[in-house]
Amino acid sequence: MDPDEHEQDVEALVRRAQAGDQAAVGAIYDRLAGRVYRFALFRVGSRADAEDLMQRTFVKMIESLPRYQARGIPFEAWFFRLARNNVIDHLRTRRQLQPLQTVATGEGATPGPEETAELAMEFERLEEALENLTPVQQEVIGYRFMAGLSARDIGLIIGRREGSVRALQFRALQALRRSLISRDAVVPDMPDPRIVPDPELEA
Repeated sequence: MDPDEHEQDVEALVRRAQAGDQAAVGAIYDRLAGRVYRFALFRVGSRADAEDLMQRTFVKMIESLPRYQARGIPFEAWFFRLARNNVIDHLRTRRQLQPLQTVATGEGATPGPEETAELAMEFERLEEALENLTPVQQEVIGYRFMAGLSARDIGLIIGRREGSVRALQFRALQALRRSLISRDAVVPDMPDPRIVPDPELEA
């Protein structure tokens, strides 16, 4: 679906939800629950906490929905601002590393002992590499690859221009690749920034 059509489709659901259509609220949940969960999990590293943050974000959304007006900010960007505020509040009271292995492996995944050991080593290296990124670079990577947001929407959430977001993503991916190559590791599911500066452009 074209990004503009997607945005219009979401805004139509929002108007129905504001009018009291519970099916529209459920449709919004279905569209965003998995994405906000993955973003929260990437940022806080705990499945239980990510689930709680997802639910809190939707409760806040429902409470704030009657007052929501687009005003040039797409609904998904507005929604992820709520998620971002919840994550920031959480991290202020409980700071920890993000165990990316919980993000990349599904609930039903059952790798063998050797594969588990290799995965643990790779994700330990990736966690160390991510720690070397600036906080805003980490945030951009989380929004882009875990939540699937566009550079435009990320910019609206964090208060940066779209070009600045693209540059942050590009530099973050370059830094990750350099760091991981120096550790003889690879970046799972992330493009080579020298080839594709912004995967959004390939969509």
